Amino acid sequence: MTHNLPRQRWKFYPSQPHIVTDIVKHFGVSPIMAQVIANRGIDDIDSAQAYITPETVNLPSPLAEFPDLPHSIQLLKDAIASGAKIAICGDYDADGMTSTALLIRALKHLEAKVDYAIPSRMKDGYGINERIVEEFKQEGVSLILTVDNGISAYNPIKRAKELGLKVIITDHHDLPEKLPPADAILNPKLLPETSPYYGLAGVGVAYVLGVCLAQSLGKLDGLTKSLLELYTIGTIADLAPLTGVNRRWLKRGLKLLPKSDILGIQALSKCAGLTEEKKQLHSDDIGFKLGPRVNAIGRLDDPQIVIELFTTDDEQIAITKALQCEQTNHTRQELCKQIEKEAIEIIETKPIKWQEDRVLLIINNHWHHGVIGIVASRLVERYGVPVFIGTYEDEDPSIIRGSARGIEEYNIFSALQYCDDLLKKYGGHKAAGGFSFEAKNLDLIHQRLKEFSYQCLLPEYLKPLIKIDTQITFEQITFKLLQEIESLYPWGIENKAPIFWTPQVEIKSERITKTGEHLQLFISDGTRELKAIAWRWAVYSPLPKIVDIAYKLKENEWQGEKSIQLELIGIRQNL
Repeated sequence: MTHNLPRQRWKFYPSQPHIVTDIVKHFGVSPIMAQVIANRGIDDIDSAQAYITPETVNLPSPLAEFPDLPHSIQLLKDAIASGAKIAICGDYDADGMTSTALLIRALKHLEAKVDYAIPSRMKDGYGINERIVEEFKQEGVSLILTVDNGISAYNPIKRAKELGLKVIITDHHDLPEKLPPADAILNPKLLPETSPYYGLAGVGVAYVLGVCLAQSLGKLDGLTKSLLELYTIGTIADLAPLTGVNRRWLKRGLKLLPKSDILGIQALSKCAGLTEEKKQLHSDDIGFKLGPRVNAIGRLDDPQIVIELFTTDDEQIAITKALQCEQTNHTRQELCKQIEKEAIEIIETKPIKWQEDRVLLIINNHWHHGVIGIVASRLVERYGVPVFIGTYEDEDPSIIRGSARGIEEYNIFSALQYCDDLLKKYGGHKAAGGFSFEAKNLDLIHQRLKEFSYQCLLPEYLKPLIKIDTQITFEQITFKLLQEIESLYPWGIENKAPIFWTPQVEIKSERITKTGEHLQLFISDGTRELKAIAWRWAVYSPLPKIVDIAYKLKENEWQGEKSIQLELIGIRQNL
């Protein structure tokens, strides 16, 4: 019987016996975890020390690292002292909304006059624009503070300066060739890549500014905890790299969240099923539970809901706003499911030659702009090629707007730059981007993306990649190993959770979950039988009897009983 299995390529980290032996000797970790640490690019004892206990590293002061930080603080102090109006311009993703809420909380704590605006995803698109600048001027604003945007908004910032406004840009996106004429710019991309602050998301830059400003005014007491909690949610939800200072601060923030003083976080956690009994949250709790509920609002509803959720001191408002997040997230899930189903149908029934093209470009009517980026990620998981997905603008069907997601060997931003003369607007980074173009250019764009993809992708790259840390037996899977993994949190972008593999296991039983999407299994390697879950794998059922598997380890709790469960992410028939 031939089995339908996920198309995957497995890449194994090389064993590094010398550094593994040193890490085991110095830090007392197991050889399995020492290998995982070495696989994360740790090649000496000092960097292992910084990785295992980031709190022990001496951090340079952000005031010394960010050249414009002292001036930014002075501008804000002057505005606060004179009672001038400060306006924040945020963004509609989780990073932008948490950054906005963080600085509103900080500035109100410091008794500043503060207001905010967030562009509409549907009407305005990303970033500060001239309309917002003009409105701020009419409302008597003296100082504009951008968060998570602004670095590429040359004309709007120029307009603000013409109108006599002061502007501080806080952003983390890639630098354009020409920086805007702001009074001060805080962006980690202006720092050397070796700086511990280089990987900060927008909310990280906002956190640095908020804390340093409060410190300089001698009013930090009672503020840091709430700012750190918002930083934690925004950083993980924005998929920022969990390296440098992010690793150190998130370790603290994840411990604080279960006992948050922010009413909105309490209410949202309750909706997401995160109980107060948890001693600390994990990156996954934010990545899969809190983050999507926040992001759903920016995708489908009014970002003001999230700002109010995270800034209110009224318990009833917090509960109401959290329930709105819950409902909108449910709508988002249904929309994603529907669009993904339609996209797969188009790909598999029409002659779309994505393997031959080494890129998948898919356009359809009436897909929701707010969620097609999520669908693009799922299609990348399924087909293993860069995905560009778009839909016609409802108000103007001559324009196509879309999102793109890449694979490891591909740079989405470079691909969009390669189509520069054919696009109206675009932006992004290596892994993801957004774009719009005139529908009449569709064939030309397709041709150009194919050309670019041929330049950088070999046919063997066109399968989803699984990077495997090391081989283990089921006997080695213990709560002690799980504790070691958990002690090295946070896991996430640029610090991926360990993936193990075991060859020649037997699938004892499998069943499809009630939702019809996932597989629950019992698997044995001859030494022991373990329970496993395989998300969204119902389509591959039934699996072969004997297989090699790649998996993560998860703690599962059911009716007070704790057990270890495998989360399958890779499978292949023995070669």
